[in-house]
Amino acid sequence: MKGKATKFGDNVDTDMIIAARYLVTTDAAEMAAHAFEDVRPGWPKKISVGDILVAGNNFGCGSSREHAPIAIKAAGVSCVVAASFARIFYRNAFNIGLPVLESAEASRDIAEGDVVEIDASTGVITDKTKGKTYQSKPIPPFMQELVKAGGLMAYLAKTHK
Repeated sequence: MKGKATKFGDNVDTDMIIAARYLVTTDAAEMAAHAFEDVRPGWPKKISVGDILVAGNNFGCGSSREHAPIAIKAAGVSCVVAASFARIFYRNAFNIGLPVLESAEASRDIAEGDVVEIDASTGVITDKTKGKTYQSKPIPPFMQELVKAGGLMAYLAKTHK
């Protein structure tokens, strides 16, 4: 995975990611169009497919809705790197096929617009702009299978025929 970094701070909650007024839809593209609308208007139009979202501590806190990682993934983000994640967001991200990695150092050092490359199987995060690498905990093989399949439901459909 490789893309430009979009940087967010600490305690980004699920209401900031996708406001509750948009939870009436199940259309991922519609959710993506409103991602971060109240905190960073126009954000979906400013990113490219494959970009990396980088955040601080407790990313995805708040309600347990899956809409938040769905909106991020549908917007084109290929991976989220944060210092830490709310546990339910972390699990929901893998359930919908969005890889996430924890690295406090990468979260602190990577700047908005830096080009970032990620190897999820080794956990290596490379800031190509700064020429610096960070080691995060690799994504376990089973979780990589979930991401590769496109999420838990796609994985189950593929493996339980």
